[in-house]
Amino acid sequence: MPGVYDRKKESAITRSISSSYSKAVSAYFGKNTPNTDLAEGSHNAYVAALEAHGTNVVVLPPLSDHPDCCFVEDTAVMIDEKAVISNMGHPSRVGEEIAIKEYLSNDYEIIKMPEKCKLDGGDVVFYDDCFLIGLSTRTNREGAEFLKKEIKECGYDVKYINIPKSTLHLTTVCSTPRPGTMIMAEGHLNFQEFDFVEEIIKIPNAESYASNVLGYSNDRVIIAGDFPMTRRILLDHNFSITSVDMSPIMDADGSLTCLSVYLK
Repeated sequence: MPGVYDRKKESAITRSISSSYSKAVSAYFGKNTPNTDLAEGSHNAYVAALEAHGTNVVVLPPLSDHPDCCFVEDTAVMIDEKAVISNMGHPSRVGEEIAIKEYLSNDYEIIKMPEKCKLDGGDVVFYDDCFLIGLSTRTNREGAEFLKKEIKECGYDVKYINIPKSTLHLTTVCSTPRPGTMIMAEGHLNFQEFDFVEEIIKIPNAESYASNVLGYSNDRVIIAGDFPMTRRILLDHNFSITSVDMSPIMDADGSLTCLSVYLK
């Protein structure tokens, strides 16, 4: 997960929208059947926003047999020079990780999880010098323990966070835009589990989706568009904001962080 450490986010990999995107898993945020054409427009705008913030973006080709393949965050967790390749928690997504593994194998040590381990990268947040791992319907204890071992070997701390059934992943309802700060949606996580956080910016439950942001250096953030309360709250906390229309991505339960894996 290099690049999240200092918020420079110098390079990232993404993947284009699948031709079968309409069949993507959708159970939490989706109000409409996922639309491929609309999602492609949002994805293009997303890539443009990352590039405008200085990120060198590699866009991998779509996988027609994997409707959710654009959500590359779930396939791998980067720890310095290691890439831990996930066994994702939903059976329909098995296989997406293969192409990511092949791409990363040229430059990183590849660590593959044992079969009994289940983990989605969306359940992992790097806060300052600590990895937070969500225990959710997609990430089991075995997966969390395996990742913890790899993280500890690199000298970082680990904390487990219990994820309620009201949300999909840890990143779905929280993110860390700058050192010492976490943005968290109300009504999901137990805030007492985050007593180690210096500053928590609370997002109203009605705009829970918007608590997932991409933080860059110098208090710059990319946020999902059409969430006025969140926009006002972040402006009040002195963030510089770029908005991207994420509604077609939201229809497949995806968020901003879901669409990329940062390499450095």
